[in-house]
Amino acid sequence: MDLKAFRKKASAKKAKLTAFLQKLDDIVPEDMPKLVTEVDATVWRDVDCTTCANCCKTMTPTFTPKDIKRISAHVGMTAAEFKEKWLHKEEDTGDWVNDNQPCQFLVNDMCSIYEVRPRDCAEFPHHYKRPFDMYNDTFIQNLHRCPATFTLVERLEQRVRKEYEW
Repeated sequence: MDLKAFRKKASAKKAKLTAFLQKLDDIVPEDMPKLVTEVDATVWRDVDCTTCANCCKTMTPTFTPKDIKRISAHVGMTAAEFKEKWLHKEEDTGDWVNDNQPCQFLVNDMCSIYEVRPRDCAEFPHHYKRPFDMYNDTFIQNLHRCPATFTLVERLEQRVRKEYEW
């Protein structure tokens, strides 16, 4: 994955795709769940996360107490040691997040704790969440970070403009 080229493309189209997602807050096609499922299936034929890992390089997951317990045990630490070594608590949300990016568990663009990774990582990029339009802000935040999200939104925008009164 050429992340430099992706960032350039995403930057050029971010405003247009953001406007599309914002409009989806008001106008949602009746068959949106079916449409998202169809389009998302095409995304995963073309995007391979293991050649990217941009999420791990530029974002931090939220670590739940269950995540911290599971991962700290996996790496042979107590939860307190794990938090002390790698996490901090955000003042505004109270969420536990990584101190640094890229993620400390990213090794050669692969997650070294994949089997026990945080729930937030396992659910990323959140394309399956329904109703889809309730997560537009999440997708807007991820347009320039995640090639899969960018591709999904770009293809949805093309289909909606072609097939619906828009």
